[in-house]
Amino acid sequence: MTIFTHFAELGLVQPLIRSLSELGYESPTPVQSQSIPILLEGKNLLAQAQTGTGKTAAFALPILSLIDANIRSPQALVIVPTRELAIQVAEAFQRYARHLEKLQAIAIYGGQSYDIQIRSLKRGAQIIVGTPGRLMDLLDRNKLDFGHLSHVVLDEADEMLKMGFIDDVEKILKSIPDSYQISLFSATMPASIKKVAKRYLEDAEKVHIQPKETTVNSIEQYYTKVSRATKLEVLTRFLEVEDITAAIIFTRTKTCSGELAEKLQARGYSAAALNGDMNQVSRKKVIDRIKDGNLDIIVATDIAARGIDVERVSHVVNYDIPHDAESYIHRIGRTGRAGRTGKAFLFVTPREFYLLKDIERALNQKLKSLEAPSVQLMKQKRSQQLAEKIINAINGKQSLKPYRELVNNMIEEHDLTINDIASALVYLNQETNPLTLNEITEPEFENPRHKKTGQRSDAKRGDPKKRQFNSKKSTSFKKGRERRKPNYAN
Repeated sequence: MTIFTHFAELGLVQPLIRSLSELGYESPTPVQSQSIPILLEGKNLLAQAQTGTGKTAAFALPILSLIDANIRSPQALVIVPTRELAIQVAEAFQRYARHLEKLQAIAIYGGQSYDIQIRSLKRGAQIIVGTPGRLMDLLDRNKLDFGHLSHVVLDEADEMLKMGFIDDVEKILKSIPDSYQISLFSATMPASIKKVAKRYLEDAEKVHIQPKETTVNSIEQYYTKVSRATKLEVLTRFLEVEDITAAIIFTRTKTCSGELAEKLQARGYSAAALNGDMNQVSRKKVIDRIKDGNLDIIVATDIAARGIDVERVSHVVNYDIPHDAESYIHRIGRTGRAGRTGKAFLFVTPREFYLLKDIERALNQKLKSLEAPSVQLMKQKRSQQLAEKIINAINGKQSLKPYRELVNNMIEEHDLTINDIASALVYLNQETNPLTLNEITEPEFENPRHKKTGQRSDAKRGDPKKRQFNSKKSTSFKKGRERRKPNYAN
């Protein structure tokens, strides 16, 4: 099997190669390297690959290479299990197509106005990314024209099976005229998925990417309950008590990355933003600075952090929780590199609890809960750091004689003790960054029911027992020895 190391070798059109370069994609992942040539040849594909392996680009890039932008009708249909994934995949298509004129991808899902989605279809979107329930509703209303459809993708097929959508998926496939290319991506291949594949994926090529557990297993993962108002305070406490060599902090938006970097700089941290508004030269400067040790913290968005490989990154902080497990795995993979261990922190607000559960299901493990560092711990850490500085100064090669004379003069002239002077120096040392006196109150989590898709139409369709998410079955975790959880509250 041919191993491709550059996207330019895969046969993609040049505007896509340009987009990938600007987005920081350096080389194709195994699922991309194996899947893209198959799909470009027009063959059907049955791919088994875990979340976090880059499967979205594996099907999006060949579709974008083959679509005719002059035809203002749906030519590609991607069926996904959840609203969040529909939005994410549609946005990925738009990012990759930034240099392809007239191409448009839209997300179709329950919970959004029909009128908005119907208007988007009338404007001539060539790529539809949708959830089964809403697609069925639009088909029933005769609002979907599949006359020019040439590509169909079933993404996360096993999740659609778990959530009871497979019957709807089959109905959608039966409504599509013959002669279309179909690809199915799934993390697992249960019997029901194999049955669908046998029925609809005639003579399909097979790709199986073995899951890599070592990257995640080398990273200590924690989540911390926060409120929106206390996020910055919790972050700075972790930065203060953790032994950080270098850190990447992930935010959801470009605006937030810039604002947070400025706030950290104002608090004395060596931090810089890395986001999509930066050109390639500025981006490279930031990455070179953290590689060289001239920068300690990068505040980045998901896209801007693609391709970053910095061995000295010891910590990753998910300041904003990602909307999908794939992004989470990409993020934490920035640490624990080259055989080293790393730490990953995830900040979760009460409304985002269901996203934490999605991540745990994808990883097949529970993240360890970690409280925000207490005031007492910060006092201890500051005292320890100051003591180390003083001892290093005493044991260092620099001469302290002029300073001893200054201290002696102050004692004689102002009737002071050495203890008075030392205490005042410690105060002045802390004056620019005073220690807070308030403990952080942890927000209450209601442990809400899993928010499947936000699709009201799906919830009403078919057997409600089938539609109900089986949390008991899906949240079974592999049991293993966990490291003792650090207690930052004491």
